[in-house]
Amino acid sequence: MKDIFLFLRRFAAPYKLYVSLSAIFNFLTAFLTIFSFAFIIPILQMLFGLSKGHYTYIEPTFDNLKDSLINNFYYYNDRIIALHGPSVALAFLTAVFIGMTLLKTTIYYLGDYFLIPMKNGVIRDIRNQLYNKILSLPIGFFTNERKGDIMSRFSNDVAEIEVSVTASLFSIIKFPIMIIVCLAAMLIVSWQLTIFVFIMIPLIGGLMGLIGKKLKTTSKAAQEALGQINSTIEETIGGLRVVKAFDAERQMSQRFSRETNLFFRIGNALNRRISLAHPLSELLGTIAIGAVLWFGGTLIINGSSSIDAANFIFYLAAFYSIINPAKELAKTHYTLKKGMGALERVDAVLDAENPITDPTDPVAPATAENHKSAIRFKDVQFSYESSERPVIDHVDINVKPGQTVAIVGQSGSGKSTLVDLLPRFWDVDGGAIEVDGHNVRDYRVADLRAMMGNVNQEAILFNDTFFNNIAFGAENATREDVERAARIANAHDFIMETPDGYDTLVGDRGCRLSGGQRQRISIARAILKNPPILILDEATSALDTESERLVQEALEHLMKNRTTIVIAHRLSTVVNADLICVMQDGKIVERGTHSQLMECDGVYRRLVEMQQV
Repeated sequence: MKDIFLFLRRFAAPYKLYVSLSAIFNFLTAFLTIFSFAFIIPILQMLFGLSKGHYTYIEPTFDNLKDSLINNFYYYNDRIIALHGPSVALAFLTAVFIGMTLLKTTIYYLGDYFLIPMKNGVIRDIRNQLYNKILSLPIGFFTNERKGDIMSRFSNDVAEIEVSVTASLFSIIKFPIMIIVCLAAMLIVSWQLTIFVFIMIPLIGGLMGLIGKKLKTTSKAAQEALGQINSTIEETIGGLRVVKAFDAERQMSQRFSRETNLFFRIGNALNRRISLAHPLSELLGTIAIGAVLWFGGTLIINGSSSIDAANFIFYLAAFYSIINPAKELAKTHYTLKKGMGALERVDAVLDAENPITDPTDPVAPATAENHKSAIRFKDVQFSYESSERPVIDHVDINVKPGQTVAIVGQSGSGKSTLVDLLPRFWDVDGGAIEVDGHNVRDYRVADLRAMMGNVNQEAILFNDTFFNNIAFGAENATREDVERAARIANAHDFIMETPDGYDTLVGDRGCRLSGGQRQRISIARAILKNPPILILDEATSALDTESERLVQEALEHLMKNRTTIVIAHRLSTVVNADLICVMQDGKIVERGTHSQLMECDGVYRRLVEMQQV
């Protein structure tokens, strides 16, 4: 139960009004339930001839309010019998009973009506928090996590929380109120019998709790197994060409079968334990009713003055009204443990720390007129957590405003990692990176990244229109701005050849476009952003000769009057760079212009000759 209150404190605070209204209506429902059952007593007394008769009207006062109300009710009932006969009086009591039930069910509906926005709102808030957290986390977080498992937390884990935890909120708010009101009525009818119930219920509840103890751990294991299944599906679909090319269908099928069998075994254990809740609660409820029947019947048989037959039947009705809420609370204990396992997996993302933080006193970025866009890498050192050797080893580069600096070298030499340190996708372990004379850590992250435009080897497009892909991140971009950027990027002509022009959807990740077209849309997006610093990470390496020519022309337009850092494998694209830095094993082993490096007869010249530039 502690878990649900912690959950309420975290997520239900914005919905206090809904919770309060629901609690009020549920209290009224419980009160009317007891009150409507009270009408059973005079009906039974009439049917079995137990009515004492000869009541006289008593003026109600504060001191005798309860006794006078009961007495006057019987007084008016006797008057109806005297004037119209027992059948009419019985019909009147039955009509009142039905009317009370109608009022009770209406108020019961209102109790649920005000809880529904809280339930759905909590799930909406969890999804929003999870999505915003993923947006805020550094890239490093996702290198250690499987994409399919992250997706599973969004879908399966949140769905499990919706089914298990938020459904339990209904039980936690509704059923304790019903139990408390019914117990109060039972105390009024017979305190001896109620004390017996107080002793019995904790014993039954303790037995139910023992069975649900392991549900949380088992549920978490089930969600992790499902996350692995989703991860395998995502990897298979993404790499289906490789799976087929290497004739690995059987291998992947066996791997997937192992994962589904694990989930099958865990699911069996989990659901069998949950399925035990209903029959066990049914058995224990029957035992409880039997015990009350025995004890109450003994009191009546022994002539106890505290309770008569009609009141005992009312007592049983009140006690039975506790049984179902108690059963539901027992089920809630089961489902809650199951849902808390899913919540733990969601919390693993929500509680993840983001080391890339804003400074307490950030430096204001320079205005467009005063922006120098000078970049300096000062003795920069960096290594990944899983790496035993430094990926970047004491690197110094000074990029002057407006210069184009190329970083070349073999794969794995640290080129892309070095450039990723500039917009703080990672933070350096040693040394510093400066932009316009200020350490990049002194800027707000958003301000720092606003100075930079990226064009990567893989052009990331969204399943949206050409317009929205080019205007991505530029909320106030007009159609004219987008078209101007597309023309500069050599993209306008092929966009206009599509059925709806700039309103045409590009497909999932731009699947309806060629590699060169996707890259030109990516360049148009960078042109529209108009950043003073440009980062080109192998922007033409995956293109054919014709596409490369068009993209290279677009890049030349983009690079004008900007400070540009270019990562390139095709050295023909960087021969005109102001400075070329050659990296090897995380270090810069050579630097200079193309002609200077060719004269050195070193690493760069060998790379050039291998490519026959």
